[in-house]
Amino acid sequence: MAHIPNPVLTIGTFDGVHVGHQKIIEQLNRRAEEVNGESVLFTFFPHPRMVIHPENHGIKLIQTQEEKIEKLARLGLKHLIVFPFTKAFSELTAKEFVSDFLVNTLHVNTIIVGYDHQFGKNREGNITFLQNHSLENNFTVQEISAQEINDVNISSSKIRTALLKGDIKTANYYLNDLFELRGTVIHGNKLGRTIGFPTANIQIDDSLKLIPGNGVYAVRVVLENKQERLGMMNIGTRPTINDELTTHIEVHLFDFSEIIYNQKIRVYLIKHVREEKKFSSVDELKLQLVHDETFVRTFFAD
Repeated sequence: MAHIPNPVLTIGTFDGVHVGHQKIIEQLNRRAEEVNGESVLFTFFPHPRMVIHPENHGIKLIQTQEEKIEKLARLGLKHLIVFPFTKAFSELTAKEFVSDFLVNTLHVNTIIVGYDHQFGKNREGNITFLQNHSLENNFTVQEISAQEINDVNISSSKIRTALLKGDIKTANYYLNDLFELRGTVIHGNKLGRTIGFPTANIQIDDSLKLIPGNGVYAVRVVLENKQERLGMMNIGTRPTINDELTTHIEVHLFDFSEIIYNQKIRVYLIKHVREEKKFSSVDELKLQLVHDETFVRTFFAD
């Protein structure tokens, strides 16, 4: 592991890197500047629950690893350590983790954690444990306040709940960013082009990524060649066509006619337009899509 000068470190999953996490990163960077050091986030992958409960972990992530890395870099975090979480690692005592990793390997200067943070086998490590071992190991401990921890926890749960309800406004507010989906454009049934609304069908790259609730969204899209387009996206089972159990993600790009099969695409969700619904005919669906496009174009023009 490369030498990091005076590491100022926190520990956590930081899924979404939302407003609560961003406050912690700011605190890390401030402290790093004070001690002439560099900020570090020590995190794990896969998620611990996936290793401890592989059959029913139920994990759906707000953010992929790639998205997380990019966002942390934008926030000025200097180092992200993604440690492979295994059953063997989960058996390490708190003392072993602190001495083997934080002290002997990283030579940590400051550890910043929440008042309720627990780590190590049987969750025996906490802020009191760190404070008790700080003097002999020559590091400082800073506590993240209960209020800030509550902000972090509330934000994570609120973001997931909001996304599943299609409430993209609330999710984006807590993310302090636009929720995004990354995937590959695949072949669909090509019905959209027959009714004047060709769509790019998207296969999401990461199976752990949380997919928002069904409905129509106003979106901004970045194509593989960095070209940007506005459009509208439908997430759902296409009830008017065949009402499948499978969820499809389809994006109609405004003023666009290029063939982009097999290309990587990023979709940023900006506004929830309406719920998905079943229409009595394809003509009625087409009429609704015309209304949707008018609404979305007007929204973007304002």
